[in-house]
Amino acid sequence: MKNFTTVMEQCLQFLPKDKFDVFTGQHNGNRYTKHFTVWNQLSVMLYAQATGKKSLRDIQTGLQVQGNRWYHLGLTSAARSTIGDANNRRSHEIFEKLFYALLERCREFLPRKTFSFKNDLYSLDGSVVDLCLSLFDWAKFRKQKGAIRLHTLFCNTTQVPAFLTITDGKRHEITETRDTWKDWNLPKGSILVFDRGYIDYKWYYDLNEAGIFFVTRAKTTMQYAIEEQQKAVGEGVLKDEIISFVLDDAEESYSKRLRFITYWDEEQGKQYFFLTNNFDLSAKTIADIYKQRWEIETFFRWIKQNLKIKTFLGTSKNAVMTQVWIAMIYYLLLSYIKTQTKTGLSLLELSRVFAEAFFDRISIIDLLSLSPASVSQTLKRTRGSPQPVLF
Repeated sequence: MKNFTTVMEQCLQFLPKDKFDVFTGQHNGNRYTKHFTVWNQLSVMLYAQATGKKSLRDIQTGLQVQGNRWYHLGLTSAARSTIGDANNRRSHEIFEKLFYALLERCREFLPRKTFSFKNDLYSLDGSVVDLCLSLFDWAKFRKQKGAIRLHTLFCNTTQVPAFLTITDGKRHEITETRDTWKDWNLPKGSILVFDRGYIDYKWYYDLNEAGIFFVTRAKTTMQYAIEEQQKAVGEGVLKDEIISFVLDDAEESYSKRLRFITYWDEEQGKQYFFLTNNFDLSAKTIADIYKQRWEIETFFRWIKQNLKIKTFLGTSKNAVMTQVWIAMIYYLLLSYIKTQTKTGLSLLELSRVFAEAFFDRISIIDLLSLSPASVSQTLKRTRGSPQPVLF
């Protein structure tokens, strides 16, 4: 058997280490540090993500029994107090910047989902992660409840987040969107789909002026004047109308015309009203675009079920932010490796394989080429006798 580096070390090699060092320097991450560097912290937290560790004690114990396999990380200590202190003290912005640097590196290699149109498609939504207010008193949400909110711009074309911010639960989606959308750098002609939680006619106007198409659901109480009645073409399309707002506030915020589509969804047995500034795509395509918004819901469900972002290893704001950003870095790594290896495994299956083999010395390519029946026997041959290390 070839003396490969561990699966974990191969994953770390995908990260832009040079940029990470710059980010660490910008935030003085290694100041007053002799042993447990920011890179060590990242490595340990990625290990915790990959193997599903639920506490700092679990991480410490797991590393103790793998004592002969993590020396290559440069670790001399991984006591739970050391990890906890690093998560509390070192700026989470180091890992936030690393996420975007890795995203930039991965972007050109990720597969592009094709649609009946050439525009890039993005979904916008937020998801709440509940927290205990007595422990996470900074995470305000409701009177007796704490939470953080993940504000996410999901690229349906590449199937990964394109932009992400994390706030306390009280921060409303549209408020965060108004403050950050110009940082998204969406290409002109992109299509953005979102639900009724983002109703803001002034923002709609700004999107239109920036050359961004949007598709959303209209409020049932919206008042408008029909400027033009178009032929309803396509299965389920009941009406296709060109409208303008009639109320002074709405007209002042969005003075241009919009397209109003009435659609019957046979599968759901429900009628929908769609609002868009795209006048070129068919009404049926507009309805299909809105259905694509569910991909961001699938993304939220996946990360909550398979990444460690619902139970936290620390209670400070910085510790929580650090854990979430490193979880998203691991998500990008899985997506990138899935693409580069051309494996037929789903992200869930890939994450489970990595959980079993993270400290094993085997090529990722070889690991993913094994049949399920042969994985266990192959990993046994790669493993020596465990040598526990006491911290």
